[in-house]
Amino acid sequence: MSTEIKVPVLPESVSDATIATWHKKPGDAVKRDENLVDLETDKVVLEVPSPVDGVLKEIKFEEGATVTSQQLIAIVEAGAAAESKPAAAAAPAAAKAEAAPAAGAQPVTPKADAPKAPAANDQLPPGARFAANTQGVDAAQVEGTGRKGAVTKEDILNYAKSGGVGSAAGARPEERVPMTRMRARIAERLMQSKNSIAMLTSFNEVNLGKVMAMRKELGESFEKANGVKLGFMSFFAKAAANALQRHPIVNASVDGNDVIYHGYADISIAVSTDKGLVTPVLRNVERMGFADVEKAIGDYAKKARDGKLALEDLQGGTFTITNGGTFGSLMSTPIVNPPQSAILGMHAIKERAIVENGAVVAAPMMYIALSYDHRIIDGKDAVLFLVDIKNQLENPHRMLLGM
Repeated sequence: MSTEIKVPVLPESVSDATIATWHKKPGDAVKRDENLVDLETDKVVLEVPSPVDGVLKEIKFEEGATVTSQQLIAIVEAGAAAESKPAAAAAPAAAKAEAAPAAGAQPVTPKADAPKAPAANDQLPPGARFAANTQGVDAAQVEGTGRKGAVTKEDILNYAKSGGVGSAAGARPEERVPMTRMRARIAERLMQSKNSIAMLTSFNEVNLGKVMAMRKELGESFEKANGVKLGFMSFFAKAAANALQRHPIVNASVDGNDVIYHGYADISIAVSTDKGLVTPVLRNVERMGFADVEKAIGDYAKKARDGKLALEDLQGGTFTITNGGTFGSLMSTPIVNPPQSAILGMHAIKERAIVENGAVVAAPMMYIALSYDHRIIDGKDAVLFLVDIKNQLENPHRMLLGM
């Protein structure tokens, strides 16, 4: 019995999807719930599993094709895998017979004009496999840049153009590569932010000495009690949630001529992936404990790396925190993510000389930045918000007391 494989129902905000990678080719056996294909949308990569055991009979669209919600993309012949087992069992016997030719028989030399594709190429998705075979590339020699290190069609073509081993073909090589759906969407959102928001950035600096001392003193006990490490992000997320409650205009958004005030702190945490920056949302951070924040961030980071983020993980959010410090950034002006009105930028922690009680001492300092929509947030509000963040981080016990 044939089973139709269709594009999942896409949310209203997503009109179509692009077929990114086929993990099976026609004739391959598939198991129930095994991933057949990755669909790339503007926001996330969706996996389409097989609903039955069987054999992939037909693929309707190749990689790179654009498909819409509920569109037929493949057909699986249910139960065909079980029927093909006898033939599969006979294959080893036939191979064994071929491996033991009759005595005196001369080995057959393959024709030079019909080279056999390397075995590694058989494991590639159709588009990449075709490119590898036509370009004469052994996929085992190519470093993959796809999800989980998979070798993509672009990897094969780049390898072939460069002459292999990453060597540049010619003195001035060039290459034109279309944007992925996610990168195009990121570009669109950034231009929307630039063209629609009167954006301004304010800066401050924070002495993280007490935060670091607390992590050193209580980090091991915290990890034993909660099964997760005590990082810096939970301090910043909690400080931001508390400050948003005290400065509600920073947590508001513009809708036409109206200002919408949010009585909750749904904080988007920027996470970098191979395909681009994503911002999964921690909901009601004002009600979360430090352990809850660390666990949620860890779960999102793993899902982002594995391409498992769902659309609902990315929707909403009233405020964003981004940490360029993980890449060594000392200072930046982050861009607001509409319809939000503000974003907090963290940066690298550097030992710097500061004056404390009349003495010059070395302290772990971080510059923090708040980019905000100046249409509704005045400079005074932005500065007071940053000072609130600074006071909480320089006196972490204030967060425990809700001050």
